[in-house]
Amino acid sequence: MSKASPKIFSIVNQKGGVGKTTTAVNLATALAAVGREVLLIDLDPQGNASTGLGIANIDRQITSYNLIIGDVGVADAVTATAIPRLSLVSATIDLSGAEIELVNMTRRESRLREALASEPLPYDYVIIDCPPSLGLVTLNALTCSDSVLIPLQCEFYALEGLSHLLKTIELVRSKMNPRLAIHGVVLTMYDRRNKLTEQIEQDVREFLGTQVYKTVIPRNVRMSEAPSHGKPALIYDLGCTGSQAYLKLAAELLRREKKQPEAA
Repeated sequence: MSKASPKIFSIVNQKGGVGKTTTAVNLATALAAVGREVLLIDLDPQGNASTGLGIANIDRQITSYNLIIGDVGVADAVTATAIPRLSLVSATIDLSGAEIELVNMTRRESRLREALASEPLPYDYVIIDCPPSLGLVTLNALTCSDSVLIPLQCEFYALEGLSHLLKTIELVRSKMNPRLAIHGVVLTMYDRRNKLTEQIEQDVREFLGTQVYKTVIPRNVRMSEAPSHGKPALIYDLGCTGSQAYLKLAAELLRREKKQPEAA
């Protein structure tokens, strides 16, 4: 029996520093830890997800740039990681040039979708770590995705820019990808000692309701240290509060998956 197509998630927020890459790396690791086959696509020219999984720059010969431009297929771009059941398509600064190159290409917003659809993928989930912008590279991710997961930092300006992102997602849904759905919003850098954090959480939950995950991701020193060691937080320190939060987030995501009907 042939394997069903993987569910494709984009981790998106045009604001930098909200825990997007940390969420992509640790959610992918958590899903792999519970037995899912996962492909993480690093679509950020900074390549932080690749670094966080211990892939040195010298080992990033075929990357997401080659994939999105159309030089190679998915199988050729995949790199094994030290995490069982977790594979990676790495990124380098070359990807920053893709924004310019895509402008003059045919089907410029659907290059990644075509690449992922061109061959059977032996994964349960594809997680895409998007750049902190809403340019053509992010548009390619949204056009090929089933769902969007939005990390939202617990700070004063948390909701600033979110309405623009939601409008962009709605535009992609109406024009290019009718199956695209918001899977959930994840509150990151959560500090229970800060009264402002509680107020932001209340505001976000009132605004977005059940679209906000129950699980929140706390500020955690061990999670900040992990990337410098080339390891996800779940591998660097499984017992820290951040790692435990991402395990809970993965469990909540899987529960939501069971409840959501298949897209038409």
